[in-house]
Amino acid sequence: MANPVFNDDTMRRDAAGWAAPVRGGHTAPLTTGSPLNAPTNDGPTTPWSKDVMTVNGTITAVASLFVLLLISASFGWSAAGGTTLTGEATYSFPPIAMVGIIAGFGAVIASSFKPMWAKFLGPVYALGYGFAVGAISKGYETFQNGIVLQAVAATASVFFVMLVLYRTRIIKVTEKFRRNVIFATMGIMVLYGVSFLMSLFGGEIAFINSPSLFGIGFSVVVCGVAAMMLALDFDRIEKGVEAGMPKAYEWVSALGLLVTIVWLYLEILRLLSKLQQR
Repeated sequence: MANPVFNDDTMRRDAAGWAAPVRGGHTAPLTTGSPLNAPTNDGPTTPWSKDVMTVNGTITAVASLFVLLLISASFGWSAAGGTTLTGEATYSFPPIAMVGIIAGFGAVIASSFKPMWAKFLGPVYALGYGFAVGAISKGYETFQNGIVLQAVAATASVFFVMLVLYRTRIIKVTEKFRRNVIFATMGIMVLYGVSFLMSLFGGEIAFINSPSLFGIGFSVVVCGVAAMMLALDFDRIEKGVEAGMPKAYEWVSALGLLVTIVWLYLEILRLLSKLQQR
């Protein structure tokens, strides 16, 4: 699932209440010249600079959440029943994984409204969703041997390609680009939501999981949107650092980036599964 809740409006709102600290224990007034109407931090390094968001701090937060997600995923993998008996694969999804999905989703929504809680809610998402991702991955691997490693490699490749494209400004995050990606993401989320509701009554939107050409094309588009969302995440981190956002926002950005990476991985996993079924 994507993270459109972590957008520039959220950053502007947060900046209004979290003005960066300055000498003497006061807060810096908001300026109209910065990208987010938040205080800028263009001057030399000062003793209070450790209290504002940095790229290194964000990387540390991302790494911490990612480690928690991997640990939880390993437990989810073990909890899922997947065996091959007499040449026939069987798999059972652990019901407790649904609790992890609900808890993780709730943590993301709560963090969008209470960014100061992201340092605590981020691990909740990583542990909850990580367990579910591990269980889901075990299911794919049970029926399609080697697919998880392929999906991990593809996700890592897309991440680094998007990072290079963003850093070299081959991809520029303009207002139009941001708006289109967020609208596309919201559209996909609505479609998945409708599909879930239909499944409760025995129906389905066939092309979401179908290995047909249309189904594969749909997955390619969704993977593309998820990849573009990475560019928005990189842009938010860069703008947050430039605007001198409070250090707690490192966890907000880290959580947003992790949500996108997980979404991209699951969509690539679905795409590879469809391709192997043809």
